[in-house]
Amino acid sequence: MPSTSHSPETLRVFMTGASGCIGHYILELLLESDRYELFLLLRQPEKLRLPVQANPRVHILHGGLENIAPFKALLTTIDIAIFTAAAWGGDPGYVEAINVEANLELMAALDPARCQQVIYFSTASILNQRCQPLPEAGTLGTDYIRTKYDCHQRLPELPIYNHITTVFPTLVFGGDKDKPYSFISAGLKDVTRWVGLARFFQADAGFHFVHAQDIATVVNYLVGHPSGEGYREYVLGNPPLSVNQAIAQICDHFGQRIWFRIPLSMWLADVLIKLFRVQMAPWDYFCLRYRHFIYEGAVNPASVGLIPYCTTLADLLRVHGIDGVKRVKRIRKEEAKA
Repeated sequence: MPSTSHSPETLRVFMTGASGCIGHYILELLLESDRYELFLLLRQPEKLRLPVQANPRVHILHGGLENIAPFKALLTTIDIAIFTAAAWGGDPGYVEAINVEANLELMAALDPARCQQVIYFSTASILNQRCQPLPEAGTLGTDYIRTKYDCHQRLPELPIYNHITTVFPTLVFGGDKDKPYSFISAGLKDVTRWVGLARFFQADAGFHFVHAQDIATVVNYLVGHPSGEGYREYVLGNPPLSVNQAIAQICDHFGQRIWFRIPLSMWLADVLIKLFRVQMAPWDYFCLRYRHFIYEGAVNPASVGLIPYCTTLADLLRVHGIDGVKRVKRIRKEEAKA
């Protein structure tokens, strides 16, 4: 266990989930400043790809959220806490223990007189379009979504509540050779294979997306700007896109024309589900009917005067190495000249 001595010039930052996709991006930005002494709680330290082992400002705490007792004394000395870790699935009891009880226990162990800010990661799936709690997330949601909803509901019980900033990421992309890919990014190339077929359909639905680099940029800004007015919340995402806009942008990236579109209505979806005997979980069926997962006032780096990393679907495809028709033509021209 590292020393609990504290320099007035240094802020002690406790972080969970640093070995995950979003965690890597946040940690990378925090490492750029000499102001932070970092305490990283990691169940599997070998999954951390950033070279921090020899950094005197970084302390690896080997352990998991299921047992934070050994770290409670340290938590009372922390100035900033960033909680990104979560259980995504598996045994429902374990998901409940990690996503609700363990995160609440961590926050309860912080000293409100010392800790300036807690940045807690939830998910935009638990909110309605006005950024208020969505009751169906607590009753129909997957174990992950339901427990995130439950934890959010219990935050006001905590002594540290007025120092909490809850962030709600939308659809998260990210990852590269030095960072693990998000679940969605890992399957992005497979999805693009269906563009040729998807361009012939239209659907009444909407969504936001955000790259993990932009999440990290906003979080890094929030770390340097604690709330002076108590508890606060932010949905993280680029401006909303309709499904039809998304398909059009992707088709443009690949140089595919849209000749016509067939509307996909709910009655047709219901017929296909029954016809092909598709088994759908209650939450999946709710999402199919809810359709518009868009949120008022979603923020990204531009919202706080910073430069975004990835704002369009073309940017997203490019940073994941999925070239568009214009870039392919340019490369071929350059190869021909060579």
